[in-house]
Amino acid sequence: MGLEEALPSGFLLTTVEKLAGYARKSSVWPATFGLACCAIELFSTGGARHDLARFGMERASNTPRQADLMIVAGRVSQKMAPVLRQIYDQMSEPKWVISMGVCASSGGMFNNYSIVQGVDHIVPVDIYLPGCPPRPEMLLDSIVKLHDKIQNMKLGADREQEITELEQARLRRLPLTVSLQGAVPGSTGPGSTAPEGAAPEGAAPGSPAAGSPGADQ
Repeated sequence: MGLEEALPSGFLLTTVEKLAGYARKSSVWPATFGLACCAIELFSTGGARHDLARFGMERASNTPRQADLMIVAGRVSQKMAPVLRQIYDQMSEPKWVISMGVCASSGGMFNNYSIVQGVDHIVPVDIYLPGCPPRPEMLLDSIVKLHDKIQNMKLGADREQEITELEQARLRRLPLTVSLQGAVPGSTGPGSTAPEGAAPEGAAPGSPAAGSPGADQ
């Protein structure tokens, strides 16, 4: 009808993105994937006290083809890693992953050969949830943050451009470095501590140190 030509630039596309984001975030269907004690907290989140159904997520799918959210609750062993990846590949697009608990996020206390040191080695993770195990309130908070991410997700070519910009921004990040200068007593730099009774730097030899007996005479 030519109405779209009279609209301001980008108005219709922005409306479609927000409408699709609202529909997606309001109908997230999680896949059942409890691996350890974090799954007990995941189960209690769906109970009457916390009521996961408020977010339209009460339907936990036993088949990955009807799910779009994987909540990895617990440690991931090397034997379970290929199964986890297969289930993730069978989930419908678009799909998201929440790493629940420190064991799923980084291996936790299980720093050995049999446990995957972070599920992000197997699947891409959207939300990392700390805790051992995290409380149901923490899981609800991570779900709300994921809903906000889904709501503001771009569509089509804009989505691909957003992913490229995020990847470039992460590649430009500098690694965190900790300066050890001044950590050893007697060294110079911020945070350095001189031994008790020592003369300050630049003082004449034989002069009393500040705070020592005879310094005020």
